[in-house]
Amino acid sequence: MQILKTEHLNIGYQNKKNIIIGKDINIEVNQPKLITLIGKNGVGKSTLLRTLAGVQYPLNGNVYLQNRTLYDYTNEALSKQISIVLTEKIPPSNLTVYEVLALSRQIYTNWIGSLTETDKNQINKALILCEITNLKEKKIDELSDGQFQKVMLARAIAQDTPIIILDEPTAHLDIINKIEIFHLLKKLSETEHKLIICSSHEIQLCLHYASEMWLMTKNGLITENKQTVLEKNLLTKIFNSDLIEFDPKTKQFIYK
Repeated sequence: MQILKTEHLNIGYQNKKNIIIGKDINIEVNQPKLITLIGKNGVGKSTLLRTLAGVQYPLNGNVYLQNRTLYDYTNEALSKQISIVLTEKIPPSNLTVYEVLALSRQIYTNWIGSLTETDKNQINKALILCEITNLKEKKIDELSDGQFQKVMLARAIAQDTPIIILDEPTAHLDIINKIEIFHLLKKLSETEHKLIICSSHEIQLCLHYASEMWLMTKNGLITENKQTVLEKNLLTKIFNSDLIEFDPKTKQFIYK
């Protein structure tokens, strides 16, 4: 079953003239999995994720979701298909963690906005999966960076969509929190049958946890399984430098 597909997708920005960042991107995903998006800074990873999520319009081409063009969906219908965790911080507030997760259920709540048992169960499930039940009464502004990232992921889980898109979810986190986030993403893809697309600079964690890797370059998007990435040494081609090279045997970058 087709979950997500693009055809001849051009991404970028509209100004006085179109500024193309990525051209002729063709993707097809037919099963839940964890996909990591890799590439240099400024190559267009965030723009691609925002376009796939319907936050940003493409310059050309189409994005298909469940065999329907993304733009046939109403905002509410799309919110039941895709949840997103972008790099932008949410505005300062006195909301508790539980209240932030409850906001993700607005697309399901009845006309007076009260939470049903289904809503409460989904929120509690997200708290348990992300191991943050102890934080549910804590104010969102009182959280550490690691706690905040887990709450944002929990909010996406509480939204209960088949697709979760995340932009750099482990940025600024320590190694333990990075591993915990990746472990959870892998678990969600396997046990909750979610398609998860996640941009990251954590190459070793991507190689360990991801089912598939998308490598974004100035010349286009390469979509491969991890074994092919290693066999063709594609990471060295992407992060080409006189200072480092990638060793596919040890799966590490080596300083020259």
